[in-house]
Amino acid sequence: MKKTFMQAYRQAPWRIQTQWMGVFLLGLVLVAMVSAVYLNITARAATTGREVQRLESQAEQLERDIADMRTQLAVLTSSTNMEARAKEMGFVEADSEHTVYAVIPGYTGRSPALLAPPPGADLLSAPLVQPNYTQSLWDLLFKGFLSASSKDQVQP
Repeated sequence: MKKTFMQAYRQAPWRIQTQWMGVFLLGLVLVAMVSAVYLNITARAATTGREVQRLESQAEQLERDIADMRTQLAVLTSSTNMEARAKEMGFVEADSEHTVYAVIPGYTGRSPALLAPPPGADLLSAPLVQPNYTQSLWDLLFKGFLSASSKDQVQP
């Protein structure tokens, strides 16, 4: 009886083959999807890496251009070039007999920068530590104890 019961619910062989084929195709589709996602992420990472390399190369080129322009500016503003350009424009060197100084009333000139006090100046006119902060903790407690004990004796 048991054998007949199992045989009654046994599936047809073509159905078993179809189910195995479905499971195989499902696995194949999952592997294909994971591969596609992996390929997509790898492609994006490679594209981003190339973009970073291009931007770094561009930044280095800009730094070289800036350095070149600074060099050109230094050459153009060097003393020999400035002197040659001034002579081409008709300027001549000023000598002491052609120099004119203008006196402006009320202008005292630039005051010199005082970076340090003059020698011999008394820097320590005020004490560095205030007297309030020179008392030790022991002195403070002892004085407080004495003042508290003297108040107790006066009250009777």
